[in-house]
Amino acid sequence: MTTLYDFQPRLADQTPFPLEQLRGKVLLIVNTASKCGFTPQYNGLEAIHRQFHARGLEVMGFPCNQFGAQEPGNAEEIGAFCEKNYGVSFPLFAKIDVNGEQADPLYQYLKKEAPGLLGSKAIKWNFTKFLVRRDGTVFKRYAPQTRPEEMISDIETLLAE
Repeated sequence: MTTLYDFQPRLADQTPFPLEQLRGKVLLIVNTASKCGFTPQYNGLEAIHRQFHARGLEVMGFPCNQFGAQEPGNAEEIGAFCEKNYGVSFPLFAKIDVNGEQADPLYQYLKKEAPGLLGSKAIKWNFTKFLVRRDGTVFKRYAPQTRPEEMISDIETLLAE
């Protein structure tokens, strides 16, 4: 049986990142884009990262160019943009697809574990968020328009588990 900890997404520099090393942490996994109407959510994601990281929260950004070609840059450009404009210090991973035949295996797993509205497995847009419990089970999927600060109560609940 596959678990979240079986996956090894690649960091922006293409280094494999075994999720096994995050066992016991609460994860907030987000598909991101630099030229999207929701891009200012990077501010909220960074604030949550700073507020809760020491208590066991890991925010993880996965750039994706599948929605309106809103993430056209390479890894270096994406990282520089996020750091300069939003002070992002949480890890950004290699650009991936979240839908279709080339969808990253981690996202295939997340979509199966937490389908969207009416059971849809497809990611609808940038900044869809998945909150994962310390045991690696997916707690909830959040819509792109859900601002990170609206998730604080759920994050605090999972950190207390």
